[in-house]
Amino acid sequence: MAMLRFKLIIAYDGAGYHGWQSRPEGTGVQNRVEAALARLFPSGPTVESASRTDSGVHALGMTAHFEVDDGEDAIPPAKLALAVNAFLPDDIRVRVVRPVREDFHARFDASGKQYRYHVWNGPVMNPLRRTQAWHVARELDLDAMREAAGRLLGRHDFRSFTTNRGVVLEDAVRTLTRCEIRKQGRLVTFIMEGEGFLYKMCRCIVGTLVQVGEGKFSTAEIASMLECRDRAAAGVNAPAHGLVLWKVFY
Repeated sequence: MAMLRFKLIIAYDGAGYHGWQSRPEGTGVQNRVEAALARLFPSGPTVESASRTDSGVHALGMTAHFEVDDGEDAIPPAKLALAVNAFLPDDIRVRVVRPVREDFHARFDASGKQYRYHVWNGPVMNPLRRTQAWHVARELDLDAMREAAGRLLGRHDFRSFTTNRGVVLEDAVRTLTRCEIRKQGRLVTFIMEGEGFLYKMCRCIVGTLVQVGEGKFSTAEIASMLECRDRAAAGVNAPAHGLVLWKVFY
């Protein structure tokens, strides 16, 4: 029987979940999406994603795909997002559903990702941002942070900017094509793009750049952090709740 494949673009507030990936106890975002699809398609399709966000991390543009038998396709694609959302909690929403070619793969066809991280930089936290931004009370040196961010651009071994998962990391070389810092009022947004990212790499980059902005590291120290390839050389991991998987590129 012929198979139909669909691409999903999914947004979610990750505060109540242990990351994207399906978990035995059902606390992954993937668990909820697959449960919703199972209400619509008897085969109970599995969802394959472009990335795995960590516990507490959010997404605006998580891309995924699933496939079903041709005979199961009783819902017009234009109405499929509404149908799936009817069975999802309010903190998860499928933004787009569209048919794709049968060999499309959300993970392997992706050419890059964009993450954004939000920092509220001021003595008093905005309570409306408390679950979406890291509160940094000390005034940050934006020029120093931007200079340091520029030194991270390009292809490097980012071993100093990843958290050890308890296994030997064979390949830590990644290409960071964009590391931009914007400021609007008290909100500071870090925009990071690359072909791929290591475990907690974005959070370590932001944490390190914030510490540069606080004067705890100099911009010149970024080069030595990269060269020594030692996690202890770089800065702290920024908290998970400020990070958003913004977009996946194809």
